[in-house]
Amino acid sequence: MKHTIRIMMLVAVALFVLLPDMTYAQLDAAAIARAQRRGEDVSLGGANPFAQNSEGEDGEQGDSTKTKRIRKPLESYYFSDSIRALRNFKWHVSRQMNDVEILPLDTTLANWRIDYPYQLKGVGDMTLGGLGQSTLPFNYFDRSQNPDFKFAQSYDAYTYRMDNVPFYNSKTPFLNFTYLESGQKRYKEEHFEITAAHNVSPTTSFNVNYKARGTKGLYDWQRTTNHNLSVAAAHTGKRYSVHAAFINNRITQRENGGVVGVWAVADTTYEHPSGVPMKLAGAKANNSYRNNSVFIKQAYAIPLQRVTDYDFSLADLSTIYVGHIFEYNTWNKLYTDVYDEYTNERGEINDKGEYIPTKGVYYKNWYISPTESRDSIRERVISNRLFVEAQPWDRNGAVGRLGGGVGVDMYAYTQFQLDDYVSGKYDVDKKTAWYAYGAVSGKVRQFADWGANVKYYPAGYRSGDFNLNAHIALTAKFRGRPVVLRGEFSQLQQSASYWEENLFSNHYVWFNSFDKENETRFKVSLEIPSRALEFSAWQGVVSNKIYYDASSQVMQESEAISLTSLYARKDFRIGGLHLDHRVLLQWSTNQEVIPVPLCSAFLSYYYEFWVEKKKVLRMQIGIDGRFNTKYYAPSYNPALAAFYNQRDHQLGNYPYLDAFVTAKWKRMRIFLKYQHVNNGLLGNDEYFTVAGYPQNPGMFKMGISWSFYD
Repeated sequence: MKHTIRIMMLVAVALFVLLPDMTYAQLDAAAIARAQRRGEDVSLGGANPFAQNSEGEDGEQGDSTKTKRIRKPLESYYFSDSIRALRNFKWHVSRQMNDVEILPLDTTLANWRIDYPYQLKGVGDMTLGGLGQSTLPFNYFDRSQNPDFKFAQSYDAYTYRMDNVPFYNSKTPFLNFTYLESGQKRYKEEHFEITAAHNVSPTTSFNVNYKARGTKGLYDWQRTTNHNLSVAAAHTGKRYSVHAAFINNRITQRENGGVVGVWAVADTTYEHPSGVPMKLAGAKANNSYRNNSVFIKQAYAIPLQRVTDYDFSLADLSTIYVGHIFEYNTWNKLYTDVYDEYTNERGEINDKGEYIPTKGVYYKNWYISPTESRDSIRERVISNRLFVEAQPWDRNGAVGRLGGGVGVDMYAYTQFQLDDYVSGKYDVDKKTAWYAYGAVSGKVRQFADWGANVKYYPAGYRSGDFNLNAHIALTAKFRGRPVVLRGEFSQLQQSASYWEENLFSNHYVWFNSFDKENETRFKVSLEIPSRALEFSAWQGVVSNKIYYDASSQVMQESEAISLTSLYARKDFRIGGLHLDHRVLLQWSTNQEVIPVPLCSAFLSYYYEFWVEKKKVLRMQIGIDGRFNTKYYAPSYNPALAAFYNQRDHQLGNYPYLDAFVTAKWKRMRIFLKYQHVNNGLLGNDEYFTVAGYPQNPGMFKMGISWSFYD
């Protein structure tokens, strides 16, 4: 990782030293004046950085014989005036239609202390314990429904994908370095991150994002490394836009299989956590993942009205957009281990109440080799989508956009089969899926925002699959403060993933034919941003649910299961004192198929203040806490890279507390944290969120993040 970090730092320095300082171009002042006379808001936030004076510096008339090329500012229909006024901003692109999601650059103290990405949303995820390892959201409605390559979905909090690759627009070059580490050198967790973004012109930009995260492992055979790279470029012009990116995700995780018994953590004291006995430590089990992805998304605008120099963008004109999306995505997974038995020192109790050691083997079946495993699988998807989008009046009208498209996904699946011994090569199972989709959306001034989209597979692989989504957001003002009421609905009918129906490996073999999963969801939420208040309620009904049972076999439950979730967030502020609360309540009518804890919570209490009168250094001092009630928490199967429903032990009722100090000095952020500060002091010492996989014991962390804007 050190060599990789050095290389990335050299690349970033080269980009910002060798490239010319290309700032934004200039806008014709007369065009701005004409637009203002029409009553349009063309404010770019204070003085216009794009304005070009036709006079010399002393106010005298310039040489009229010299014709200067007028370079225009950002005129894209994607961005409103308020967004264009920002010094820097970023966005994600839609995988289906001609749309983007605007996101702010996170350079504040807010949530800076939360160094695990899976803890940023709601009440967070359950996890195997270390940075970079597999996770699963506590909230059932936050779990991925994507059927593609489910073996890697437990790393969604870390990996880059088309829908979360960041694109940037910056009036000056942007560079950010982040480095965090914790623990002793031999066992430490490490997080290095670099972001470099540069605009060649107001409409054309490129950026590089690289993250290296992982742990050397406090517990035996726990080392994990996670390398994630995205190289992206975007041109968001007045008529033509293109977004393109290359993605590389590499993950290596040693799989220790969890502790031999809960007693090894809750009832026994070891000199160091590395002494805790693990089921697969002697088997040297290992998972490695390789992912390469390329996508190009293009759109061209055909205005239905005459475009004049007064029109700052096409957002206010009747327009038709024609676009194409190409995506290439390939995943490789390799699982290896050797046969080895583990010893459970408290496996049984005799008549005298004494513990009797027992031996066990993690996997019962060894189909291909009785001594070692080397299971290699590969999935490739090539997607092409064509879409047409109409903007009848303006982009923010009552019916702002409506359109649709057609697409084809070409799949190729590769895995080892017994017949491959004879042929000497792997067979490739190829499938093709055809689909059509459509969407409509609009806004009624500042009061309502609505939309709906549908996707249907009429033929080929996944024939009959169907997905419908709709939403509406109503905004009103109460005592001058905005109040937002949102409603969402979704209906999903989806085929099982390929690997849930076809798998041949050393430990698990199945050839299934499942019915399509059917799920209906409703969500209602109330938000009062000025009061830091949010209430959300989900109701879902799912039938033909596919899951992994207690023996890690993939199963299907035909009976309908009802799920209910209630979420509340309220942040109180008394002067500099912050009291932040997030609480999630969940009910499942079938805990053996979809187990969820009744209550999960994240609480954060801290004091924020300026250190000096000049207001240069701002600090936070406080404590974060996480908690969930007892239930049969899922466990994790390394060979399948999947969470399965165990019924041996209930976990929960353990508070996990972190004490922290964070600070921001100009463009630099730092934090100091002692993770699991209550280790051995509070709770039942069963600090697990995934059955068999303990969280990290007490550990000191520190980190720094430095941003540059020139």
